[in-house]
Amino acid sequence: MADAKVIPFDDDRSRGSASKGAGRRRGTPGAGRRRGEGAAVREVQPLPVPEPARPEPDPEPVMTTPRGGLERRIAGGLSFLRRRLTGDYDVDEFGYDPELTDQVLMSLLRPLAEKYFRVEVKGVENIPAEGGALIVANHSGTLPLDGLMLQVAVHDHHPADRHLRLLAADLVFMLPVVNELARKAGHTLACAEDAQRLLEGGELVGVMPEGFKGIGKPFSERYKLQRFGRGGFVSTALRAGTPIVPCSIVGAEEIYPMIGNAKTLARVLGFPYFPVTPTFPWLGPLGAVPLPTKWTIQFGEPIATDGYPAEAAEDPMLMFNLTDQVREQIQHTLYKLLVQRRSVFF
Repeated sequence: MADAKVIPFDDDRSRGSASKGAGRRRGTPGAGRRRGEGAAVREVQPLPVPEPARPEPDPEPVMTTPRGGLERRIAGGLSFLRRRLTGDYDVDEFGYDPELTDQVLMSLLRPLAEKYFRVEVKGVENIPAEGGALIVANHSGTLPLDGLMLQVAVHDHHPADRHLRLLAADLVFMLPVVNELARKAGHTLACAEDAQRLLEGGELVGVMPEGFKGIGKPFSERYKLQRFGRGGFVSTALRAGTPIVPCSIVGAEEIYPMIGNAKTLARVLGFPYFPVTPTFPWLGPLGAVPLPTKWTIQFGEPIATDGYPAEAAEDPMLMFNLTDQVREQIQHTLYKLLVQRRSVFF
């Protein structure tokens, strides 16, 4: 009986030789013994299993500067400057410049609203997504910063990114620089004709019926609404058939606590009042810095006017009732927000 051929495997051999032997062993499954013969087979040692190759560590991430975003911003800024220098931009009949308002004025006012006054906006869904509407708000704060913060609140928080066109007093348009900026920002003189044209054109119009009586009232009368005039804003909304949205602003009363009024100096300068606060004029220009109070702006449910007949705008009793309804809603919301407020500054 012929001895079976045994293929020895040696651990000391190279890994390449082992691979060849493994190939012959796998290629001849019956090589240990012939068919029908009981020849003894020497024990075969297993092939050494090679250790798996360790994955190479990932290369260290390379910190790169997001040049794409920066380059786009630089290109956008240069394009904006080119359009301003060449006059290639649009303004409407009132002088409103939407590009300048979006890219410059709102950018300057936004940090003041978000970081300094930390304005909290509520009920912005009550402002229509399209079409004209009249927003009626209380007025306070010695300087009209509440109107500017109201404009930022509507622009930044409304889902449709709507712009608010404020009706301003004639004093605003008599001051140099301020006059041009107010026109560029979309504001116009507080007259019924301009307000009606804006409303019929589908714009959001803001009005503060208290006027100088509200913004210049003493600190002891804070959050007590003054007289709303003769209801001219209601008549304008009725003629245009647009809703009236009451708005309550808390926080503006304390930015310049007005503890006195230098009436003689006010008459000399042609101002409706000359404020005296705990910091102004005692600290000079530093006293003109507003206190960093915490603001809340809440928009109430709109009051519809499109259901009234055309002659309703001439009905003094209806105008009085609607004016009183708007005023009471704003005052009630002010009291509610004051009760909820835990601190003037926090």
